[in-house]
Amino acid sequence: MKRVAFVLLAAALLIPTAVFARGTTDPITIGVSFVSLKYPYFVPMRIDAEKTAANLGVKLVFVDANGSSSKQSSDVEDFVKQKVSGILIDPVTVDSVVPAIEKAVAAGIPVATVDREAHTDKALAHVGPDEVEGGRAAARYLIDRLGNKGSVIELEGTPGASPTISRKQGFDEVIGKSKVKILTSQDGEFDRGTAAMIMARLIKDYPKFDAVFAHNDDMIIGVIQAMSDAGTNPSTKVTVGYDASSDGLTYVKQGKLSATVATFQGQQASLALSILVDYIKNRKKPERALLYVTPKLVTSSQ
Repeated sequence: MKRVAFVLLAAALLIPTAVFARGTTDPITIGVSFVSLKYPYFVPMRIDAEKTAANLGVKLVFVDANGSSSKQSSDVEDFVKQKVSGILIDPVTVDSVVPAIEKAVAAGIPVATVDREAHTDKALAHVGPDEVEGGRAAARYLIDRLGNKGSVIELEGTPGASPTISRKQGFDEVIGKSKVKILTSQDGEFDRGTAAMIMARLIKDYPKFDAVFAHNDDMIIGVIQAMSDAGTNPSTKVTVGYDASSDGLTYVKQGKLSATVATFQGQQASLALSILVDYIKNRKKPERALLYVTPKLVTSSQ
């Protein structure tokens, strides 16, 4: 399928007006599985999904995968047994939940993925950020701030998760064409505490680093905390996070974080849910099965 990238607000204009029509009196229940309902990143996804569900007159049943691929697969299988009308899922990894998704579709239950991708063509649609371009944007900013010289430490997200794969691809691609050197790439599991512990060690191993790119804001905040604890002034380094979480934006505003990358995750969930409900009510498939949102770099000057 052709990859299409665009700003989400423009994409929202593509939602058919029929999606807002109450085409049936049958009750519609959508099972929703997010990677985690605890992390700040997923809060706007849930809020916007709930607002959209209220507007469309449908019921949402949320389950928390708690970052576990096996639990998420089990939850999706439970949705199939419950005979929900549709499933909206943010996959833990690109491969782990594919059998459960395809089992749901085979049972006549449409599935849409949001934020993270799954390696299957059975889903009705996927709405998510162009993570490769987001990684490129982070790299271009970092290169500019460093004057195309120096070194950077990269902290990656959960292994096998589509954001980890794509953010790294875009970042490494652009950095590889510059004069900035990647000192090391470490797995930070998208977790603040894990990132802080790793960074505490890396400060000793690579004391002359100039910048840090982390695959989410939680990790870069952990990095900043580790630098402060080690007596390294974070303001002397270029730090770039990802997701534009509430904490990340606060750190940018306060000058503690150089930049973060916004992915409009709440609006992603709203659009994906709208597409799913439109199909359930009207059997109308989206014009495109893959809808990619263009991320936006956020700095204190914006």
